[in-house]
Amino acid sequence: MPRTMTFAGFSFVGHWQKITLLLLLMVSVCWFFADTEVIALEPWIELGRMGQGFIHPNFFATEYLFEALWQTISFALLGITLGLLLGFPLALCYQHPLIAAICAFIRAIHEIFWALIFLQIFGLSAITGILAIALPYAATFARIFSDILQQAPRHTLFSLPKGTDKLSAFIYGRWMHMYPQIVDYIRYRFECALRSSAVLGFIGMPTLGFYLESAFRQGHYEQGGALLILFVLLIGSIRFWAKPIFLWLYLPLAIYFLPPIPAIDGQIIWRFLSVDILPPMLQGQPFLSWFDIDILSKVFDWAYKLITQQVFPGMIATLVLAFCALGLTYLLTLILLPFNTRLMMPKVIILIMRAVNLILRSLPEYLLAFVLMMLLGPSMLPAIIALALHNSGLMVFLMARQADSVTVPLTYQPRIDQYSYLVIPNLYPHFMGLLFYRFEVIIRETAILGMIGVMTLGFYVDSNFSEIRFSGALLLLVFTAGLNVIVDYLARRLLH
Repeated sequence: MPRTMTFAGFSFVGHWQKITLLLLLMVSVCWFFADTEVIALEPWIELGRMGQGFIHPNFFATEYLFEALWQTISFALLGITLGLLLGFPLALCYQHPLIAAICAFIRAIHEIFWALIFLQIFGLSAITGILAIALPYAATFARIFSDILQQAPRHTLFSLPKGTDKLSAFIYGRWMHMYPQIVDYIRYRFECALRSSAVLGFIGMPTLGFYLESAFRQGHYEQGGALLILFVLLIGSIRFWAKPIFLWLYLPLAIYFLPPIPAIDGQIIWRFLSVDILPPMLQGQPFLSWFDIDILSKVFDWAYKLITQQVFPGMIATLVLAFCALGLTYLLTLILLPFNTRLMMPKVIILIMRAVNLILRSLPEYLLAFVLMMLLGPSMLPAIIALALHNSGLMVFLMARQADSVTVPLTYQPRIDQYSYLVIPNLYPHFMGLLFYRFEVIIRETAILGMIGVMTLGFYVDSNFSEIRFSGALLLLVFTAGLNVIVDYLARRLLH
């Protein structure tokens, strides 16, 4: 009797081929359901106007340009500093399941959502912007520093003199081994914090994003182009002006030149925590009455209605958009990577492509999506393109270094067949790992893109905040964070 062929029988289909086929299948299904229609009436005319704005930028059109640049840096620097102060102690006890779970929840919520929460308590003050960056970054630092320290070699610990105190043993036995990696990661997170700081301007913070939104929304593309060019230059020159020796000067200046912070009203904070975030039927009710059958029934009805009408549609739209963006990121990275490695291209082409990558990775997804939305109209397409451009630019930047370090035979020729056969297989496991790590970031970014009209979870969160339905907004944020945690867990299981 002939043996029945099963999927496991296809031994020629390897682990990464299976994951790739599964990814492309999910992307194809999601792309079928995605709203990718171009709704704008005359996109090419608008694109021409934008192009003219970038060719002829007006650097003197923004009245408070220097203040906006400085506040963008200040919010990022102070947010990173506070994040480090909170995140490093958490990294030392990150192995505790409760600490890890709390950090996973906090970092799963985007900085803009944290800003919307703090906006209700502190208003448009510097505290709102700094805390919105510091909290999720602290949770991220806790996880990454814990992972880095776990990789530290142990041989130094065993060679320390007997009786060495725990702090000295930790610093000399573990910390100093991984210090270069930690510094590199802090530098990378500072670049991310600059992007987050700029995006906070879209909700009213006095950073570059505030003036960018105003310029593009009003059609002042010369002003908007100038601001974008300045922001790219700010990110591109970070290695020159953000040296550790200068940060000790920037930090006190950032604190000194912060915008005036209004007095904090304790009653507003207490009301927000004890009344505003509760479901409507619990507000003003004694605590013991919350457990009354009638009130519990109303709470369940309220939650069921919110989950069925907003959470589920928002989660579906978020996943559809995120998978489409992930698939396009996958393709763009594979296409652009050969143009960024010395194994395929001459130095001149590589320098040009590095400039392109700098632009792509410097511009926040939210800002790119906002500009593309004005060009293509309100659909998922601008968000998909924006997410794919930014993430592919970042992935190519990271992967190009590894591609240049691949050892090839002396007979190697810079042809696509030899590149595909000798280079790609060496890079592919790391490439897929990085891609799925970026998927968690894409999910977070996809959620906030709802604030510019795409009906993802962020659309419903923003609507609830606008309608002063804080309880509904917080319930949506819980599901948003839960979705991120589940996606991260499944991605890790899939890769391992």
